[in-house]
Amino acid sequence: MHLARIGEPGAERPVVVGSDHYLDLSGLTDDIDGSFLENGLAAARAASEAGELPRLERGDARIGAPIARPSSIICIGMNYAAHAAESGSAPPDDLVVFLKTANTLAGPYDATPLPPGSTKTDWEVELGVVIGRRASYLASPDEARAHVAGYVVVNDLSEREWQLERSGGQWSKGKSFPGFSPVGPHLVTADEVDPGALGIRSRVNGETRQESSTADLIFGVDEIVYRLSQFLVLEPGDLVLTGTPEGVALSGRFPYLAVGDVVEVEIDGLGTQRQEIV
Repeated sequence: MHLARIGEPGAERPVVVGSDHYLDLSGLTDDIDGSFLENGLAAARAASEAGELPRLERGDARIGAPIARPSSIICIGMNYAAHAAESGSAPPDDLVVFLKTANTLAGPYDATPLPPGSTKTDWEVELGVVIGRRASYLASPDEARAHVAGYVVVNDLSEREWQLERSGGQWSKGKSFPGFSPVGPHLVTADEVDPGALGIRSRVNGETRQESSTADLIFGVDEIVYRLSQFLVLEPGDLVLTGTPEGVALSGRFPYLAVGDVVEVEIDGLGTQRQEIV
């Protein structure tokens, strides 16, 4: 099942995505939030399959982030060996973790404002994991998948000066500017996705920058969720970013983003998003 939220910021409507239409979920839930992801997915699937949801035409409505504002955005760094190398680091032995503020969430086609004076804003395509059940002190990675509601495309935009040169050791400084977490276009439920074998790529102004597969993750989804649960509580609706492949501007191979640039990031089966830098 593919889920989305359509409408203006703050007034999005939850829908199931059809081939050329939407099915309105607002009779079942106010939003695609933690409560719905924990308790409402089965009812939404049943109503969709039974033809009980009102049909909406696609039209030109804005597509928002497919999840409501999460309680946490938790990010895993250096999780592709080649990206660690281009960043000047060895592959990690354990999770590298940082946080983004929840209000960085943006729609998949919303424009991204360049931070004032920034000359080092970078793109990072990532597989996002949306939590569907509370996870705390899981006994093993085998338990992790039962706590995942679905998967999304995310662009983990990063301002490298603030992240690395002005960080004081805290990457979150370069990660939490407005609009720095575009998500979507859809949330694809976990039953439809093999997160360990997805093509993942990015383009800037039509030119390929990143081209990889989630098969190259150092720590896969199950291991990430399990390890995170040992030192923090994952709540329904939380968003976990799993890391980015090589091919970012930090490598020195490409210029950083500037006003007028267009970034596209995509993951097989999850969709493509597009941001203009303004």
